[in-house]
Amino acid sequence: MKRWIALALFVLLPVLAQAAQVQASLDRNQVQLGETVTLNLRVEGGGVAQAPDLSALGHDFEVLGRSSNTSLSIVNGRRSAQSTVGIALRPTHAGQLVIPALDFAGARTRPLTLTVTPPDPAAAANAGKAVFLEAGAQPSRVRVGQQLLFTVRLYFAGSLSSGSLEDPRLPGIDARRLGDDLDYDVVRGGRAYHVIERRYALVPQHAGTIQLPSLQFQGELIDPTDPDSFFAMGTPATAASPAVTIQVQPPPPHWGSSAWLPARALTLTLDGIPADGKARVGQPLDLAMTLQATGLPYEALPALSLPDLKGATVYPDKPVTGTRNDGQWLIGRRQQNFAVVPGQPGRLAIPAITLKWWNVQSGQAEVARIPAHTLTVLPAAGSQPAPAASTAVPAATVVAPAALPATATAATHRAPAWRVVVLVAVALLLLGGALTAWWAWRRRVRSAADARAPGSGSARALRLAFLAAARGSDAVAQAHALLAWARAERPGLSGLGALAEALASVTQREAIEALQRRRFAAEADLAGPDLAGAFRQGFQWREPPTGEEPPLPPLYPFKLR
Repeated sequence: MKRWIALALFVLLPVLAQAAQVQASLDRNQVQLGETVTLNLRVEGGGVAQAPDLSALGHDFEVLGRSSNTSLSIVNGRRSAQSTVGIALRPTHAGQLVIPALDFAGARTRPLTLTVTPPDPAAAANAGKAVFLEAGAQPSRVRVGQQLLFTVRLYFAGSLSSGSLEDPRLPGIDARRLGDDLDYDVVRGGRAYHVIERRYALVPQHAGTIQLPSLQFQGELIDPTDPDSFFAMGTPATAASPAVTIQVQPPPPHWGSSAWLPARALTLTLDGIPADGKARVGQPLDLAMTLQATGLPYEALPALSLPDLKGATVYPDKPVTGTRNDGQWLIGRRQQNFAVVPGQPGRLAIPAITLKWWNVQSGQAEVARIPAHTLTVLPAAGSQPAPAASTAVPAATVVAPAALPATATAATHRAPAWRVVVLVAVALLLLGGALTAWWAWRRRVRSAADARAPGSGSARALRLAFLAAARGSDAVAQAHALLAWARAERPGLSGLGALAEALASVTQREAIEALQRRRFAAEADLAGPDLAGAFRQGFQWREPPTGEEPPLPPLYPFKLR
């Protein structure tokens, strides 16, 4: 009885259990003594967002205040909620301070480390000023193409009614703003200041010593003790940041001809390899190669490609690229999809792919690697299979069940009623699980079949269907598949003639004209351009005419520019 109950709990508990996802983060990882830092606690997927016990922070921090907010979103009918608790902390001493793991919303956060430095003597010299700027680069010594973090802080006592802060501009340096401005309060020389912190990603393009010039701020400061401030009559205020010097080194002399990739982290992956290691002649494999690097924009990442594969044709898709940031570092990403169409049964070998890069944190060269894969390619669907070996089971392997003793039979008939009830309940439970799995499998099979249909599915599925049709000789099927793929990107197309007029590529228009001749000509074997090759890189659309309308005047209140 206990074994059956344990089995039922083992089946049901994964369905009933759903733990909340909790994350802890700091708005800054390094501060000066006297500055404040915000500890953000986020919970997703449920849980009560109540502030945890902060008594463990009393030795290193002063808790200044708390705030909380909750956001709710519904996407495709699925509801998701996120609650955030913000805790303002002020370190009480310098050093490497650790915020321990905290119990929050039924889960436990990971420990965080905060670097607290002594007050800067130059910052102490600014104490007493109503407005001043600070600037710094981290690290101050980099290599060509390596991102550095440039931080500008505007300190002001009172309130700003207007103001503008220029961005760094210097030839030979790629500068990008990272995220939104940070707002916090500090105390310098016994005086309270409000701080607006702005971060930039700087990527030097040339080696040598680079002097980052001073940045200028201009605005109007309102003094709450001034009676004229009631009428918004501010006092003009200006400030300038100190110049910053950085040393830019060239790549190591032994690097060679490989692409120079100085990054903090880099990954190279290949997705889409069949889990069972099998493919079929004429059916495309959709492979996705992804390269992601922390500390590099996507423009610095090399183009991705597959080597020539013996026994298969590779059709690359349009690359998908983009750059995001985590508030400190750029994260460049490049994804390249390939349609690999096996042409003959047997073994299909995809060799290992490597990429050399420079780890700026360790100062060493590393290699990202995609392991080699070998697939078994089956004959095309509908072809005559090879004769199969006899599947008859030898007589020696078939064992007849022995007759049950009379005593065992009698014991079976005298089984207690509770055991019968438990067996029936467990059987129903397992039957329900099997039916659920069968239903999910049927949905996946139906979705895959719909995706392979020429007239339905996503543009990627329709593109693969066209490539498969282009390898054959059926001009009608090729025309239908090509038009279905084009309508997934341009729904208003009426036919192949309209498709040809919408294309900018002469080669693609000629390929459509040749396809039309093959469809309607008496001779079925008319030669023409390579249909699959003409559309290998996707459609080359004509650029639609665009017109610029005058922008609307700003309707939002003052925000630092």
